[in-house]
Amino acid sequence: MIASIKNRGNVAMGTSARIVGIAMAAAALLLSAGAGAQEVKHFRFAYDQPRNTGYSVAGDLFADKLKELSKGTMIVDQYPGAQLGQEPQLLQLVKSGDIEFAIISSANTATISPQAGVMSLHFLFRNDAHVIKALADPQVFDAIKTMIDDTAQGLHVIGTGSQGVRHIYSKREIHNVGDLKGVKVRVQATATEDTMFPAYGAQTVHMPFGSVYTSLQTGVVDAAENSINVYLVNKHYEVAPVLSITEHEANNALLFVSDKLWQSLSAEQKQWVQAAANEVSAKEPQKAFELERNALTKLKSFGVKVIENVDKKSFTAVADPYLDKLAKELGPHAEKIKNLIRAIN
Repeated sequence: MIASIKNRGNVAMGTSARIVGIAMAAAALLLSAGAGAQEVKHFRFAYDQPRNTGYSVAGDLFADKLKELSKGTMIVDQYPGAQLGQEPQLLQLVKSGDIEFAIISSANTATISPQAGVMSLHFLFRNDAHVIKALADPQVFDAIKTMIDDTAQGLHVIGTGSQGVRHIYSKREIHNVGDLKGVKVRVQATATEDTMFPAYGAQTVHMPFGSVYTSLQTGVVDAAENSINVYLVNKHYEVAPVLSITEHEANNALLFVSDKLWQSLSAEQKQWVQAAANEVSAKEPQKAFELERNALTKLKSFGVKVIENVDKKSFTAVADPYLDKLAKELGPHAEKIKNLIRAIN
């Protein structure tokens, strides 16, 4: 009897120990899951264009690669369509650390680093292939990165991107440089644009990108200029139904990271971020030009009049003498970048 009671007691104690063990294991799993959940961090990636543009291609490439490399611990949340502001505002938000990543046109980057205007020099790039090759060139990237680090605070360039090349759109046809005389053109606020368009005989007007549609509609401006897909997705063709293929300027972009975030990352996390940005530099420009070609086909189906035989020589005759002059006036970083780009075959 006594032995039986002892046996029952041992069984009970063993059962209790197993229950306690299971409970402790479950608690450990919960704590582990909680710790894992805490390690997942979300970061904001902003741009001023809608989805289905080169900017969203860059956002997707960057987000997917960073998630893969970090094993899901670094998640990028995208804010397209100027949800967090137009490009000049986004630059300030990145500088202050209020957002972590943004992709911004090199032209608007000139608002914080004037030498970035070199990327907007007219007819600096020979063709689509030249743009793609230059943006992926390590020497060009290093020169751009150094330029920003030396001339701006609070942010760093980690990648490059494109939205194709820029063209002029209006209610009128532009066949040669003479057709721009007296035309009011909305341009980006850079020294490059403010020099080149008056040299063509046009009047320049500055305004946020979000105001362009209404300004074209009401006649505040006669024309604007941008890449084909941007013209399409923002429906500017509704108020400016003639697209003249001038190819006067590459629509370059720079991918930025906030210095506040950068300084908080471990060495391994910095490697992941840079590798994800390298993915953008390597793949986004090609995809952007594919979007351009598809957009042109779609616009033609909408009835947009496309002037494809623009006399570009009439433009380059005016623009070429400014290439070296403007780059030198912008500064040594700009001159170096210009020379590197022009040397690419």
